[in-house]
Amino acid sequence: MSIWWSLHLRREAASIPLARRLLMGTMETAGVDPDISFDLSVALSEACANAVEHGGGQGPGTGGAGAYRVTAYLDGERCRIEVADSGPGFPARGAGCAHTRAERLPALAESGRGLCLIEQLADHVHFANRPGRGAVVSFDKILKWREDALLKVS
Repeated sequence: MSIWWSLHLRREAASIPLARRLLMGTMETAGVDPDISFDLSVALSEACANAVEHGGGQGPGTGGAGAYRVTAYLDGERCRIEVADSGPGFPARGAGCAHTRAERLPALAESGRGLCLIEQLADHVHFANRPGRGAVVSFDKILKWREDALLKVS
């Protein structure tokens, strides 16, 4: 058995906890280990915050200006999450947590760590630009299950 869902959300801060709660509820109902659920929910929150802050503009498939899309797949032993926006995309130097980028961040910086955090919490992360249509952050994680899990893979 597998579960997937997709949301089209406004680029507003209030959309972030909505996506996070839906993911947490889905994983709890399915029987995913709470520590794995927490890691994925934090990573999702960071990806959504990035879309809310930087994902402006218009693009097909994102609901137009002021919107972004979140899709989650729980299938077998893996959860995959995608957050797509309609903004300018990632800078040419790339996204993620490159060593030189981390060195440039001031110790008390209030932003700029979200993509690094996603990389630390997920097993695999992919950052992509869709020319003229925004950016996509996708990440996945191997799931661990509670003993009473509904979707537990044998």
